[in-house]
Amino acid sequence: MIARRPRRRRRLAAFLAARAFALLWAAPWTVTGLALAAALLALGGRARWIDGALEVAPRRPPRRAWPFAAITLGHVVLGVDPVALARVRGHERVHVRQYERYGPFLVPLYLLASAWVWVRGGHPYRDNPFEREARQGAAGC
Repeated sequence: MIARRPRRRRRLAAFLAARAFALLWAAPWTVTGLALAAALLALGGRARWIDGALEVAPRRPPRRAWPFAAITLGHVVLGVDPVALARVRGHERVHVRQYERYGPFLVPLYLLASAWVWVRGGHPYRDNPFEREARQGAAGC
């Protein structure tokens, strides 16, 4: 029994180190998301920490329709309203994991993937591999 404790501690330390790295790797876009979240909060929005991401939405849906229900920037998810955030939570969590995987390169890679899909005759959003992964991941939730 005593021999198992150091192994458990090493596994915990490795897990915590991996989580810290993932948070730092996604940090440049998380900071951008936090700046936009601060603006929403200043206008009366609400924030909640759910499943490893900060979700922020205005209290009431915006007067003009946004071109999306939610957008993820690092560990921050900005939504049009709390109902939309709940509806797309699984999809957006896949994007959070993508930020953890690709870090500051996710947005340029996403845009390049959209351009490549568009040049080949596909839809830059629907056929984007990052969006396809998010749809598949959300379907598995």
